[in-house]
Amino acid sequence: MRRIGFRLAAIFAAVMTLSLGMPLAVAHAESETFWQRVIRGGHERPAARHSPRMSNQSPIPRQTVRYDGPHGPNTIIINTSERRLYYTLGNGRAIKYGVGVGRDGFTWAGTNRISRKAEWPGWTPPPQMIRREAAKGRKLPAYMPGGPDNPLGARALYIGSTLYRIHGTNQPWTIGQAMSSGCIRMANDDVVHLYNQVNVGTRVVVRH
Repeated sequence: MRRIGFRLAAIFAAVMTLSLGMPLAVAHAESETFWQRVIRGGHERPAARHSPRMSNQSPIPRQTVRYDGPHGPNTIIINTSERRLYYTLGNGRAIKYGVGVGRDGFTWAGTNRISRKAEWPGWTPPPQMIRREAAKGRKLPAYMPGGPDNPLGARALYIGSTLYRIHGTNQPWTIGQAMSSGCIRMANDDVVHLYNQVNVGTRVVVRH
């Protein structure tokens, strides 16, 4: 009787494992997002689940807001003091995103246009940044290929012929802060959302 009891218990445990394990596996698969993919050799493939570096949501949720300013649709407006980016849709509406901006001494303002778009861009630090960081004891690479460890994140929108970009980040917790060397940072989810709507030639207005 004792052996039969052990066998029944084992069978019951196996059945429960299967019945509970299947929906958990399905739920786990459904929770996997695009941001659990990385670039390797120019191709995206699934990455390890729950990797901390693949946290790509902004601490400042994007939202559609009313816009009655002077700029027409398909314009990117960046208010660096507010640390927000607006993309105008027309009909009195705009999408508002939280962004990271240049720290003291690295703020700027002006009007330009998107000159290039790149997915998972590589990063070549400018010489002045390399020297500046070297003076702090930090050695920057001459070049870093695109990927989840790259500070430019998932997408980049290049602004005219300047060194500035609107780009993603592998540090989404910096969104809403003034920490960059002049570039506009967005969480990867947000920069992809914006990237998919704008084209080369889109007007960019930066106000401070």
